[in-house]
Amino acid sequence: MEEQFILRVPPSVAEMLDRLLSENASDDKSLDLSFSEDGRSGTFVLGDDHFPVSLMDLPCVVESFKTYDDSALVKTADIGQMIMVREPGDSAPDVIEYRHGLTPPLRDARKRRFRREPDLNPELVQRVEKDLVNIMTGATIENAEPEVNEHEGVGDGNAHHASENVPSAPVPKQPDVVDTGANAGEPERSDSDDSDDSL
Repeated sequence: MEEQFILRVPPSVAEMLDRLLSENASDDKSLDLSFSEDGRSGTFVLGDDHFPVSLMDLPCVVESFKTYDDSALVKTADIGQMIMVREPGDSAPDVIEYRHGLTPPLRDARKRRFRREPDLNPELVQRVEKDLVNIMTGATIENAEPEVNEHEGVGDGNAHHASENVPSAPVPKQPDVVDTGANAGEPERSDSDDSDDSL
């Protein structure tokens, strides 16, 4: 696998970069990228111009492919970060994760495409974990009350309801129905009767 990254630049920088790459390599314009000690901010040098950059995490992994014959694709890398070049006056982003994906369908991808983290009380999680450990070791659960359904008894838990007479609903009697279909004289056949078991 190769090491790859996404380089997102403003339109003005894109024009200069395109001109530099399309001209001969003998041009004295330099192209450099350096990062500061934090690893998230740095400087992009294009000729005599210096542009601030930020390393941003993408909301999802992007796969990159290359081809030699325009028909077979070979995966070359998984890309999870993007280097965003800004104009000199623009402010640095406050977060390290980029909000959007690379294409329009992934606009605001983290909010629209991924499930929200559940709001869990840490004390509840610790109590449930402790109860599960107690169950696995054979101990009893503290502060546990069995759930009792009013209509169904659990073991002898509803013994006090046994003396009550609960009338059962009468089952409605089905009227005699005569089948006047085409198969009146023949027995019903299922799909499995059509199969041949001689093989």
